[in-house]
Amino acid sequence: MAAPDPRITPARPDLAASHLRGKVEAARFADGTVQEVVVGQAPVRNAPSHGATMVTEALCGERVTIYETDEEGWAWGQLASDGYVGWLPAAALLAPGSEPTHKVAALRSLMFPGPSIKLPPAEALPLGARIAVARMHESFAVTATGGHVPMRHLAPVATKEPDFVEVAERFLGAPYLWGGKTSLGLDCSGLVQVALNTCGIACPRDSDMQEAALGKSVSLAGLQHGDLIFWKGHVAIARGRNSMIHANAFHMAVAIEPVAESLARIGAAGSQVTSVRRLAGN
Repeated sequence: MAAPDPRITPARPDLAASHLRGKVEAARFADGTVQEVVVGQAPVRNAPSHGATMVTEALCGERVTIYETDEEGWAWGQLASDGYVGWLPAAALLAPGSEPTHKVAALRSLMFPGPSIKLPPAEALPLGARIAVARMHESFAVTATGGHVPMRHLAPVATKEPDFVEVAERFLGAPYLWGGKTSLGLDCSGLVQVALNTCGIACPRDSDMQEAALGKSVSLAGLQHGDLIFWKGHVAIARGRNSMIHANAFHMAVAIEPVAESLARIGAAGSQVTSVRRLAGN
C-alpha cells in the first residue's frame, strides 16, 4: 500500500486528524475546528515560520479545518477546497460566518470600509475570493461586517466562466511565485488551478496531482486549445496547436510562447514532456 501523500493528509508524527485513526500512526488525534479565511489571501507554509516555504495560498472565504494553533500564532490544518495541508497565520482565520454568496470575478478587487472609493481600502481581494453579500448600497455589495466591494467586480458563486484558457490569459505578465495563486504572483499549477476553478472545474493543487487526475491522455502532435502539457514538476496550457501559456521561472512571469520554442528550451534543460491531458468536453 502506498504511503499517504503528506500534502493532502493531515497527519504528523505528533498529531493527526481523528478520521485517520487506525490509518496512520500519531501521538495524538484531534477532531479539528472549521475556520474561515477572512483576509484577501493567506499563505499556507510547510512549517510554522514566516521564513518557511509557501506551498499554496488560501483565498478569502475559504474554509479550513484547523487541528492545532501554536503559541506563535500559527494554525495547522487542511483546506476544504483542494485538501492541501499546511500552516497558516491564525490571525487570518475566524469562525465561519454566512455562506458566501458571491465571488470576485475581476483579477483583483478592493474592499472599502464604506460606500466611497475615496476611502482607504480595507482589503484587496483576488480572483476567486468569496464573500457573503448582506445587502446592496448603490454600486457596492455590502458584507455582514460592513465591507463595501464594487458590484461590478463580483459574480454569484455558481457563475462559471466558459473558457479557462481565456481566464489564464488574464494573468499574462503576473510574476512567478512559488505557491502563489493570485495576480500578485503564482506558479504553474496555481495558474491552472485558479483558471479551472473559475470555470467550475475541480482541480488538485500540484502539477503531478493534476496530471494524475485531470482529463485523458492525448498525443502532443494533436495539441489543441485547452490541452494541458506536463513535464516533471511543470504544467502549461495550450492556446492552440502552436502556442501555450504558463507561469514559469525562465520568464519569472506568466508568459505566452510558441510550443516548439518552449519544448526545445525545456528539453535542453533535461526535461521532456511526460503527457498531454485533454479535459472532458474540450
